[in-house]
Amino acid sequence: MIDSPASPTDAEVAAVATLAGAEVVRARYGRRHSRIDKGAGDFATDADVAAEEAILDIIRTARPEDAVHGEEGGRRGAVDAVREWLVDPLCGTLNYATGSQLVAVNVALRNGPAAVADPFSGEVFLTDGETAWVRYGAYGDGDAYGQAFGPVVFRRPVGEEQLAPTADTRLVDVNLDPPFPGAPAFRAVDLLAHPGFVERFRPRVVSTTLALAWVAAGRRAAYVTDGGDLSGSVHFAAGIALCRAAGCVVTGVDGAPVGPDGRGLVVAADAETHGLLMSLIRGRGRSA
Repeated sequence: MIDSPASPTDAEVAAVATLAGAEVVRARYGRRHSRIDKGAGDFATDADVAAEEAILDIIRTARPEDAVHGEEGGRRGAVDAVREWLVDPLCGTLNYATGSQLVAVNVALRNGPAAVADPFSGEVFLTDGETAWVRYGAYGDGDAYGQAFGPVVFRRPVGEEQLAPTADTRLVDVNLDPPFPGAPAFRAVDLLAHPGFVERFRPRVVSTTLALAWVAAGRRAAYVTDGGDLSGSVHFAAGIALCRAAGCVVTGVDGAPVGPDGRGLVVAADAETHGLLMSLIRGRGRSA
C-alpha cells in the first residue's frame, strides 16, 4: 500500500496506473465497442483508448518528466526524457471484444518496476525490479490511494503474497497469434503436436500477459511465444519483468538472452522445465 502518496515509488506508480486502466476495462465490459482497425486482422477498441488515457493521467501526475510509449497513442513526452514507461492498456483485445475476461493491463518502466492487473479478479501482479508479488482485492469503493494520483479511488488491497513459480501444474501456455517470424524452422503450433510435449505437459492458449503473470505465480509451468526482440514490447515488458523478479528462467526460443538480438520467449518456472521445452523446440526429446 502507498504510505506516502506525495512520493510514491515507481512500483506503486505502475500498480496504481494499471488499476486505473483496469477500472476502465472492467467498467466497459459487456458493452458494444467501436473498433479501430490496425490491419492484418488486428484492432483496438474504444476501451483500449480510454484505458490508456487513464493510465497516462496517473503517470503524468506522478512522473511528469518521464516519457510514455502506449500501444494506442505511441510515444509521448519529451524527446530527451531519460525514462520511458511502456503501456499496453488492454492485452487481449480480441478476447475482450468477444466477451472473454482473459485480459490484462500492463505498465512497465523500461528496465525497471512493472505491474500487470487482471481487471476481473482484483489481482495486481507487480515487481520493484528485484522481487515480485501479487495483491488481492484491489477494486471497489473505499480508501483512496492518494491525491497524487488524481480522482482515482480503489479499495486498499485485502492481502498480498510473494510470487513463487512452480512447474507442478504442468500447464504450458503457447501463443498462437501471428506473425510467425520463426517459421518454418519454429512454429508454436508444431510444439503442441510434439509427442514429447503432450506426454509431459498440458497445453493452454491464452494469448495475453496473464499467462506470463501466471507462470510467475506458479499457476502455469511455462509460456512460449515466437517473435523478435520482446524486451521493449508494450505487450511483454511487464510480464518479462515479473517473471525475472520471481526467479523464472527467461530466454528466447533459441535459448539466447532476451534482448535486441533475441527471438520470442520461453519462460519457465524452473530450469528443468525450461531445458525440456528447449529440447522439444530444437527437435529433440521425442522419447520419454
